[in-house]
Amino acid sequence: MMNSLQTLRMSHDCSSIDVDPLYGFKLDRRRRLTFRAEVSKISSGLVSGKQQRVKAGSAKPLSRASKKVIEIERNVFVGTYARAPVVLKSGKGCKVYDVDGKEYLDMTAGIAVNSLGHSDPDWINAVIEQANTLTHVSNVYYSLPQVTLGKRLVECSFADRVFFTNSGTEANEAAIKFSRKFQRHSHPEEKFPATEFIAFSNSFHGRTLGALALTSKEHYRLPFEPVMPGVTFVEYGNIKEALKAIQSGKTAAVFVEPIQGEGGIFSATKDFLQLLRTACDDSGALLVFDEVQCGLGRTGQLWAHEAFGVTPDIMTLAKPLAGGLPIGVVLTTERVAAAISSGDHGSTFAGGPLVCHAALAVLNKIQNPDFLASVSHKGLYLKELLLKKLGENHHVKEVRGFGLIVGIELDVQASPLVDACRDSGLLVLTAGKGNVVRLVPPLVISEQELEYAVEVLSTCLPSLDGNSNTS
Repeated sequence: MMNSLQTLRMSHDCSSIDVDPLYGFKLDRRRRLTFRAEVSKISSGLVSGKQQRVKAGSAKPLSRASKKVIEIERNVFVGTYARAPVVLKSGKGCKVYDVDGKEYLDMTAGIAVNSLGHSDPDWINAVIEQANTLTHVSNVYYSLPQVTLGKRLVECSFADRVFFTNSGTEANEAAIKFSRKFQRHSHPEEKFPATEFIAFSNSFHGRTLGALALTSKEHYRLPFEPVMPGVTFVEYGNIKEALKAIQSGKTAAVFVEPIQGEGGIFSATKDFLQLLRTACDDSGALLVFDEVQCGLGRTGQLWAHEAFGVTPDIMTLAKPLAGGLPIGVVLTTERVAAAISSGDHGSTFAGGPLVCHAALAVLNKIQNPDFLASVSHKGLYLKELLLKKLGENHHVKEVRGFGLIVGIELDVQASPLVDACRDSGLLVLTAGKGNVVRLVPPLVISEQELEYAVEVLSTCLPSLDGNSNTS
């Protein structure tokens, strides 16, 4: 028996599709009405009743609509992205749909961005409300949403002060500047105050030249050298080497992710972060926590560092805060903020009313203790399912993570598994050296959806057999 998606595909031959100047494709009116009717029949749940079994390797040739969009992109975009061959059109909850109506369970959340899933009604209402009121004024003037969000972030964190940016890499660039200015301000008598930085193996802090200099993977940095000088990389978690590297009068700041995302879902230990805190205090360096991916509820606590009982001088945030709109934040202590003067840094777009009002809607939900408890519970359940279903497979080396940031380390490259999952209706990411499957679903994902995701992963594991490209 054909399912509704198969029926949908068969009801539209490619000849019914022509090109739209805005989206690159459209259906004629008769076909469009049929399309909408068929979409309404698609089950809103990925699993109903008994656990559905999933067939691996069910890839279909790209439709004319998808090919057209991909062709236009290839002809007009700078070739910086190796995109998956999927043209997404809509999303609801933890599911997204491509231009042909195929349904996917989204375990990527836009790279840990869409924590409330897609089309959250409270987020939508906040965006519409603010769009109808005031969208942008620049930082020449005050705006209520920006001030309200800043106050809320201070109240729920270690910080005394806030600086808004538009992205994670911009937040880290600001943290670099603040760290250097702090050293100059704190040592006015020094002709050459501390300007250097410590970062760690497997780190990822962004792609602008300062943040890129703090990013350990050489293939990100080498094409653009010389990047910012003065960065020393230390093995992540190596207490002895970190202690040796942090030097008074030389080290301006230490940048570290409490839980590394892009680097492979590696977690720091409490001892390691406490050592960094002590070493920074002793040397006069600042301790900067990059929680761009692991912060704001992802681990089951509002801030990832809370699990370790260590407080930074600066923390950077970004991805999930505005529910998909661009935002970044630098949170600092009063001691650091006192070194920053008017005109030292700035941004035209950062902290605009629309983005901040949307962020307040996100923060209102994620900050709820019951919401955070549910993330912790689902994170434990996900790891339990993965260990049960995948743990005995010879390609699986380790399952690790906190809350809903989970990595599956393999002994081979993960891309065949990622591709097979996508063909079977599941979106997942890679991390590390390409040998880690990264799961960062919307925080609102249900246990039923987690079960489905693990079922797909389990069914698709044979795609790794015969992959000689070991990690």
